[in-house]
Amino acid sequence: MKTQPLPPPFLRYSAGKWETLAKDVIIETPVSLTVNGKVWLTLMCTPCDLEALAVGFLFNEGLLKNKSEIELAQVCKQGDNVDVWLTHPVEQPSDWRRTSGCTGGATAVMLESLRPELKNGFALTPDEVQDQVETLLDSQSLYRKTGGVHTSILSDGRRVIASGEDVGRHNSLDKIAGKCLLNDLQPPRRILVTTGRVSSEMIQKSARMGASVVISRTSASSLSVALAQKWGITLVGYARRDQFTVYTHAGRILQTAPAAAFMQKI
Repeated sequence: MKTQPLPPPFLRYSAGKWETLAKDVIIETPVSLTVNGKVWLTLMCTPCDLEALAVGFLFNEGLLKNKSEIELAQVCKQGDNVDVWLTHPVEQPSDWRRTSGCTGGATAVMLESLRPELKNGFALTPDEVQDQVETLLDSQSLYRKTGGVHTSILSDGRRVIASGEDVGRHNSLDKIAGKCLLNDLQPPRRILVTTGRVSSEMIQKSARMGASVVISRTSASSLSVALAQKWGITLVGYARRDQFTVYTHAGRILQTAPAAAFMQKI
């Protein structure tokens, strides 16, 4: 992944002193998505894993279901367009809605029509939730180099299945979905862990990927909590090394006897 160096002098103030240094910044650039020869929309993104981004976006929008529907997914030589050809005609959505995602996401999914098929059948201890956060932090390769980027991982509870990094938190989930589709990755247990705030489009994409547990380093929005409750997703926010908040379906998080007694009172 290429980064973009700022020309010197780049000034930093620390501990009462100024210093000049060279520093890389994360790239944000427009990349258009062309489907079956027609330009659909422009994605503001970090230009890595672009084939996965395009395919994952179409999957999360419900416009394709499996790899066999993809005839070609290719980035142009200039790197500013991803060309996706499907084995069947697909109608371009006429009503793209802007989402609250950073860099400005877009979706045409009607939330009330979504019926997710979650991969259930497991629970996590509090220590395992915190282990997932540690694994997320270990996966932040671009963040450690530049900062200013979101990281998300798909885990089966024991190992990372796929990861995605991007200036847009929603793009990081699309990259994961695309990698899973292109590489035929179908883990029976699916936990999504992200540095980004969980808003409605994030929980929508998580549901499309069948994740029954979503863990975020930061907050959840009111609509994402409502959707997680409706769809049966365990939503965890403000996850740190020693604390976290469970918003919905707490039964998947194994509780100690005092905690279980507390939950019975509320």
